[in-house]
Amino acid sequence: MTPQLSIAKNSETTVMDWHLPSMPAGIRAQDDDPDTQGEPQADVLVAEPEVAKPPMYAVVMYNDNYTPMEFVVYVLQSEFKHNVDSAVQIMLTIHNTSKGIAGIYPKDIAETKAKKVNSLAHREGYPLLTQIEPHQGE
Repeated sequence: MTPQLSIAKNSETTVMDWHLPSMPAGIRAQDDDPDTQGEPQADVLVAEPEVAKPPMYAVVMYNDNYTPMEFVVYVLQSEFKHNVDSAVQIMLTIHNTSKGIAGIYPKDIAETKAKKVNSLAHREGYPLLTQIEPHQGE
């Protein structure tokens, strides 16, 4: 049973809810009111959230005259999970057109992969450059 508060007002007694002292109980819908049974009581309409896909970025590898092709294929396989055939094809694209896309990811992942590849190349003594670019695509 809900505790109630009675307030005397000009010889009339108004019953009020204890947690809503400014709203008389007779004004709001009662739990046992048959007109409101089964209807949700809400003051706010809830809409389905709109979830947008994150902007995508291409991890681009640039050709240079010093990094061995085998190292580029190794990086494409180990960091971007390409199989041998696709890694060789991407490496040849990089070699022939001066750049190629290693992968397409959300920005934070693309930045992490580019930094990791640049760090690995630097540790191995190669000038391989990898950067990210905004990708408008499929």
